[in-house]
Amino acid sequence: MLVFAMVAHEYAHGAVALQQGDDTAYSLGRVTLNPIPHIDPWMSLMLPTLLWFLSHGQFTFGGAKPVPVNSRKFRNYRRGDILVSAAGVTTNFFLALLWSVVFILLGMAARAAPSAVGVLETAQRMMVQGIWLNLLLCFFNLIPIPPLDGSHLVYHALPARLGSRYRGLQRFGYLPLFALMFLFQPAMRILLAPAIGMMNVLGRVIAPYGVGPLAGA
Repeated sequence: MLVFAMVAHEYAHGAVALQQGDDTAYSLGRVTLNPIPHIDPWMSLMLPTLLWFLSHGQFTFGGAKPVPVNSRKFRNYRRGDILVSAAGVTTNFFLALLWSVVFILLGMAARAAPSAVGVLETAQRMMVQGIWLNLLLCFFNLIPIPPLDGSHLVYHALPARLGSRYRGLQRFGYLPLFALMFLFQPAMRILLAPAIGMMNVLGRVIAPYGVGPLAGA
């Protein structure tokens, strides 16, 4: 579920960039749902594995290799940059809704075929993970710190001079983000509160359709 969530996020960036006139990602074979071209050794493999073991299987998170975008090729720079930046988080949000629908359908299938409850319960557990991971990717990427998607959206809302200084933070790479994640965890909890709130909302919607231990959860 994590791999598909990450790949779908990057695929959306590349596909929308192509629609806006930038074929950079397409020419590099990145407009695909095949996970291989999107894998980053650290973000896609080592970080999720490390977090999984450090949390004793309670938590994992990761990312795919960022899709290259040449905004100078956009037919309309401002419109193209906003649409491409919003594409990934929008895709993750709708995937969370889709997996919620699938969870409900699996619950209905379990009532019609009680002998398949074991398999359907496992599938529902996958859907719960998919819902949470997509919400986490969605709202995490909306954090307004370069180079995350949220920073592009904030940039266009700022006056030109201030926006230029703000975008200049990109030269520090992921250092400001890592500092926020590891040194200012209370702030991270606040920034990710929308993901937790949305998970609670969807959880209440799908709970009546849970099977096995997930029933009424």
